[in-house]
Amino acid sequence: MDAMDAPYSRIAADVVLGRGVRLTGWVNLYGCAIGDETRVGPFVEVQKGARIGARVKLSSHSFVCEGVTIEDEVFVGHGVLFINDKRPVAALDGRPTGDADWTPQKTLVRKGASIGSGAVILGGVTIGAGALIGAGAVVTKSVPDGAVVAGVPARALHRR
Repeated sequence: MDAMDAPYSRIAADVVLGRGVRLTGWVNLYGCAIGDETRVGPFVEVQKGARIGARVKLSSHSFVCEGVTIEDEVFVGHGVLFINDKRPVAALDGRPTGDADWTPQKTLVRKGASIGSGAVILGGVTIGAGALIGAGAVVTKSVPDGAVVAGVPARALHRR
């Protein structure tokens, strides 16, 4: 199925899709860019300002928020959550918060990294090239190139 045939999906007009992008139904994409030959599974949301590289696999039920950049050839397992706000609040001074009330933290996932299913990636970190994040890990600080990390919080186990 190509990008335009994804049933039950919301693909906003401002989304930039590269050549050969494959989307499975029930995706929600807005204000983002997705590189060539990337595959996006069902129930994935990619928010405005997120950038996804070429030949990435975004598995089902993952959430990529504003401020996240994923470079080429990255594997993102099922149910991976990126977080971009370390101090979230719903209201300030009795009024609902909006875009002007916060600045999303930037997160970078470098080329060839792999993120296991169920991992949570906090904002403001870099996951190094070729790094491996274990399933269910909570990444609270940057991960060096080639490192293998797992646990809550994620800790270095060895290098690839």
